[in-house]
Amino acid sequence: MTTATASIQTPVDPHHLGRAGGGGDETPGSGAGGPAPKKIVVAYGFWIFLLSDIIMFAALFAAYAVLKNATAGGPITNELFSRTTVAIETVLLLLSTFACGLAAKAAEAGKRRLAQIGLLVTATLGVAFLVLEIIEFAELIGKGAGPDRSAFLSAFFALVGCHGLHVAVGLLWAGTMIAQFKAKGFRADIMRRFACFNLFWHALDIIWVAIFTVVYLLGTLP
Repeated sequence: MTTATASIQTPVDPHHLGRAGGGGDETPGSGAGGPAPKKIVVAYGFWIFLLSDIIMFAALFAAYAVLKNATAGGPITNELFSRTTVAIETVLLLLSTFACGLAAKAAEAGKRRLAQIGLLVTATLGVAFLVLEIIEFAELIGKGAGPDRSAFLSAFFALVGCHGLHVAVGLLWAGTMIAQFKAKGFRADIMRRFACFNLFWHALDIIWVAIFTVVYLLGTLP
């Protein structure tokens, strides 16, 4: 009997090569050898999206750096940009990112109302930033300094306008998150989407700091 029992024992898998990690108690696909949890898949996928977005902005920055002196006899940076207006835009976006971080902390603590308020403040400051940017664009076009005036202005409108478009998408996303928190609470899938939004909004803040430094600050130095 002892010999027969020993002959039917499950072979040991010292290197855990089986689908379930070598353990007989785990079902296929749920152990170390199975697919990754959805939270990890979503996080990696969104990081890949952010990296591709950053590469796109890097290309726009490179184009601006090459074309910043190609004014075709038109206005240059010192004649176009108001540092005061841009400083206000920067403060608004930085404050909106701070509010977004507070909303994330409130969501982690399960405080729905505070999370919604934080997102509402984020969106309000984002709207104010976008309005100032649209006013700036309208004033430039009104002075004959539109994107068709020179290669420099084409690069400027492409870079700053692309960032503004991302902010507009982020505002729609923030409104969606407020509605989903109200209707569905802090479900796992909702929290994954909110984590992605948080990363997206912080990335926009970082990109704007780069735009502020390269385009508005260094670009207007005498």
